[in-house]
Amino acid sequence: MREDHHEHISHEAIYRFIYHQIHREGSGWIKPGCEDLRPYLRRRKRVRVPHGARKCQRVLKPLGRSIDERPKIVNKRKRVGDWEGDTVESKGHKPGINTLVERKTGLVFITRLADKSSAATIGAMAHRFKNVPEQFKHTVTLDNGPENRDWRTIEDMIGIDCFNAHPYHSWERGTNENTNGLIRDYFPKKTDFDMISDEELAYVENELNSRPRKRLGWKTPLEAWSVALQG
Repeated sequence: MREDHHEHISHEAIYRFIYHQIHREGSGWIKPGCEDLRPYLRRRKRVRVPHGARKCQRVLKPLGRSIDERPKIVNKRKRVGDWEGDTVESKGHKPGINTLVERKTGLVFITRLADKSSAATIGAMAHRFKNVPEQFKHTVTLDNGPENRDWRTIEDMIGIDCFNAHPYHSWERGTNENTNGLIRDYFPKKTDFDMISDEELAYVENELNSRPRKRLGWKTPLEAWSVALQG
């Protein structure tokens, strides 16, 4: 059972405390009497990157319709049916899995990819969206990988409006990026998805969809999705 406490500490304060134990914000040696707690962090980065800081990257044009053209209502998470999609790569840059996350409920679909082609990605998305009611297929926001270049076919086959995040702006698909991080708890980097069964993928999908979320009032994504289906 969840307990309520009157005192709270931000995740940013926790990160500052952990990296303060190391000289030069993580790039030096452990200070006397301190402990290296970085291996216990989700991202396990050795050097602290201040909150909000981003590396300078060359600005490229999105493959398709820019996220700048996406309806502003999507940012508010007021409706069900706005999705984010991505590819999680397998070991050795082999085909991995396609992930789709609904922004309001957090419902995630995890689907094996046959190969790295755009056709395989479209097939995976069409397969998962075929049982999603039309009223819950408003938009999907994708990255600028080559597997998403055929966005017009996605729109025609699935009946959903596609938008692309800006290149190197992964935080514009933050719901998807955070969910991929949870998936990596089960399947770390360098996982060979050829060695992962469909049953294991389905198990992890169900685990994440059955995990209570604070932003949902401690409902699970499946519970929030069920409420939406009932109108």
